[in-house]
Amino acid sequence: MKVGLLILLTLLVDPGKIGQINTLKSQAKEAYLKGDFKTAITKYRTLIDSLGVTEDEVKLNLANAYFEAKDTANTAMSYQPLTQSQNSKIRSVAHQQLGVLSNRENKHEEALASFKQALKADPTNEDARYNYELVKKKLEQKKKEEEQKKNDPNQKEENKDKQDQNKDQKQEQKDKQDQQEKQDKKDQQNKEQQDKQKQDEQKKQEEQQSDEKKEQDKKETPQSVKDKLKEMEMSEEKAQMILEAMKNQEIQYLQQNKRKATKPKDRNKPDW
Repeated sequence: MKVGLLILLTLLVDPGKIGQINTLKSQAKEAYLKGDFKTAITKYRTLIDSLGVTEDEVKLNLANAYFEAKDTANTAMSYQPLTQSQNSKIRSVAHQQLGVLSNRENKHEEALASFKQALKADPTNEDARYNYELVKKKLEQKKKEEEQKKNDPNQKEENKDKQDQNKDQKQEQKDKQDQQEKQDKKDQQNKEQQDKQKQDEQKKQEEQQSDEKKEQDKKETPQSVKDKLKEMEMSEEKAQMILEAMKNQEIQYLQQNKRKATKPKDRNKPDW
């Protein structure tokens, strides 16, 4: 009966396909051992997707290749179905590797549960046991520290002091910044005021110099006139008095002519 069944299976399975499957398995394993995980993944995917291989061992090797290639998303997706494998060792490894992924993401509670399932499936899985104890101690230490912080009034006071100190430092920094801005604004105003005073003084000085020059030009007697006065043996003061007298006479003359011009003319009399 068994011989007949083997003959029937041989007739149903293509010998060429079997050879191709074995070749790909060898190539995938060789690539994995060399650290060429990308090639190993390609070979294992061909076995599963194209050649229809459903062996859990091949699927586990694919998941391991994803894990070594640090492809976290595909690693988790590949290990998850294997947690339901009929093979207890494969089921244990799948749980163990999912625990490693959870631990890397600091999901320690999930990691501990996965390692526990791995040991439950295969108590001889020493890697799972080691990881279980490691994460368990980590969780216990974390819980202990939290309890100490919760119950230690000194720790609470220290945390409060640190918060108050940080708050004071921020306020001090803000006050310094505000003070600096006020000082900068005051310095700017003083500078503008000084510039304005300087401009006003310069303008006043220029006006004063201009007035002094006009006054000097007005008072100063030309050299040619000085020479004439010297020939006439007349002082500048006396000449100035004569000029003022002539100027007054000229003004009086103009005023008299103006009064005469305003008197109406008698039309009945001849112009002469």
